[in-house]
Amino acid sequence: MPKIVSYNVNGIKARLPRLIEYLDAEQPDIVCLQELKSSDDTFPEKEIRDAGYGAIWHGQKGFNGVAVLARGTNPVERQRGLDGDPDDTHSRYLEAEVEGLIVASIYLPNGNPVPGPKFDYKLAWFERLAERAEHVLAEEKPVVLAGDYNVIPNDDDVFSVKAMASDALMQPQSRAAYRALVSQGWTDSLRTRFPAGGVWTFWDYQAGAWQRDAGFRIDHLLLSPQAADRFVDAGVDKAYRGKEKASDHAPTWVRLK
Repeated sequence: MPKIVSYNVNGIKARLPRLIEYLDAEQPDIVCLQELKSSDDTFPEKEIRDAGYGAIWHGQKGFNGVAVLARGTNPVERQRGLDGDPDDTHSRYLEAEVEGLIVASIYLPNGNPVPGPKFDYKLAWFERLAERAEHVLAEEKPVVLAGDYNVIPNDDDVFSVKAMASDALMQPQSRAAYRALVSQGWTDSLRTRFPAGGVWTFWDYQAGAWQRDAGFRIDHLLLSPQAADRFVDAGVDKAYRGKEKASDHAPTWVRLK
């Protein structure tokens, strides 16, 4: 049963020991990484290959950056970047095929502060993602759209609605864009597994958020109907957030038949 993981590493060079440790211990089949903060040239290809994974990546110096890793095989690239904005220089989307399964690693813009150009960019990017998602859905293949969407979809996906009320992650427009995407026919795998919410994938470094379990859910794995038919389980490998020099996100995963 393949395990597909979404993992915002918050700087792949800083987190490389944690990432390799995770790959060795958990042996996931496919890993979609976000926020590499690494140029294409400085991506640690050798270390990842030594851990038994083929990789493709779409880097950017200092911020953003996405990758797809596959255990024992090489992901076949389908698309890097989204159509619809020729001026967009951000490395935020990478789509690949791994042994008949299509996966996309997605790093949606944060959008803060609200209102402002960064929030406008977030919503415009969301529209471009939805267009691509619709196109991929029409292929009627098993697809997993995995990534850091920077959206808290529901009130029960956050430790405190009040604390996050003014944040771009929880604005009505952000939530509406997420809902519109899902309603194309995608299944939110973590929501399916935990319909009552209360499951976090991110804990800020500030204000003792991890110690207080003051987190929220922004890492999502959306399944096409053909992938949803094979759904077995979903979860968060929460313990990895508590390790030394950990990312502020925990690896989030889905298992398919």
